[in-house]
Amino acid sequence: MTALFVLVRILANPISNVFQKQLAERLARPVVIIGVVHACLALVCAPLLFGLTIRVTSTDVWWNMLAAATLAVAGNTLLVHALRSGDLSILGPVNAYKSVIGLILSIFLIGEYPSPLGIAGVLLIVAGSYLVVDRQVDQPGRNAFVLFFRERGIQFRFAALILAATEAVFLKRAILLSSPWTVFVLWSILGVPLAAIAWLIDGARVEDQIMILRRSWTTFLALAFMTGLMQMTTVLTFDRMQVGYSLALFQLSTIVSVLLGYRYFQEQHIGKRLAGSIVMTAGAMIIIAFRS
Repeated sequence: MTALFVLVRILANPISNVFQKQLAERLARPVVIIGVVHACLALVCAPLLFGLTIRVTSTDVWWNMLAAATLAVAGNTLLVHALRSGDLSILGPVNAYKSVIGLILSIFLIGEYPSPLGIAGVLLIVAGSYLVVDRQVDQPGRNAFVLFFRERGIQFRFAALILAATEAVFLKRAILLSSPWTVFVLWSILGVPLAAIAWLIDGARVEDQIMILRRSWTTFLALAFMTGLMQMTTVLTFDRMQVGYSLALFQLSTIVSVLLGYRYFQEQHIGKRLAGSIVMTAGAMIIIAFRS
């Protein structure tokens, strides 16, 4: 069953990104997209609250879930901003940098220094990035890297990565204090008021967004289903495996992202980006697996 959960998670994540990008291109606001998704999931999960046993001996599970839901809403909103302005076949492989971020944070926060294999993994990710980055003919690689990291979409993606990596920690804590199903239900429901607050701060015109919702309601429903499937398999995997190993296996979704970017958005340089994503995925799996 664990292998099935991992496989479904690997496929569900990039497929949900496709729906997010489609809605963003139709001018749906990122906070609205995330809010509608959580509202749909909350409608399904709300009845489960009456029959769900929430094993809580303290308020710790609630604080962890509130933190996880807040990070999820913020991170997914930034991700949609990134998808609006960037190619899926580039933003997908960038996910491999999550392991590098974790490695750097470990050095400064807990004094954990990388092993030779960890350094090799970082070098693989950088090497893979060289293939993924678009650059003009005869343009030095270092200039392409500078322009790459200056892109707004890439900056949004990195910010989303940091939030997602932190969210995983709180999810795991909440799972240990309760159960995977409890975590999934609370994550879905708590996201609604948090997304509503984000919508108020964003100031998106309600009339315009309702019109987009009416025109694209099937895409919203498909996104809600895939998001729910992705989150459910995520917490079930976290319940059975260490977070580090889980995140390492989840990196395989970057390869699927490149293929979907070509299939649905006719993105270019797919062969080179696919090769780069494979190298970056290998690097990320080395870093996370050997640290775990």
